[in-house]
Amino acid sequence: MPTFTREEIVHLGDLARIALTDEEITRMQSELNVIADAINSVQEVATADVEPTANPVPLEAYLRPDVPAIPLTQAEALSGAPVAEDGMFVAPRILGEE
Repeated sequence: MPTFTREEIVHLGDLARIALTDEEITRMQSELNVIADAINSVQEVATADVEPTANPVPLEAYLRPDVPAIPLTQAEALSGAPVAEDGMFVAPRILGEE
């Protein structure tokens, strides 16, 4: 069961160029040791007959078939617009009075 020492936490902080207070070092040491324990418990369960997986459920891409369709005409697209002008949608300005 690997445990992180205070000296290792200080060294990691130095490598990351992060100044750690004594309180932060103690908290970080505790948190990293919990993470290391969790990794060890997973490694104990993983045996040679268990295949490594990223996801326990096989993932498939459920996509609809790509079927070409006839696009809307300009008149059809503009037919539902509240305001249209010169073949374009008209919307209020939102970026100022330029």
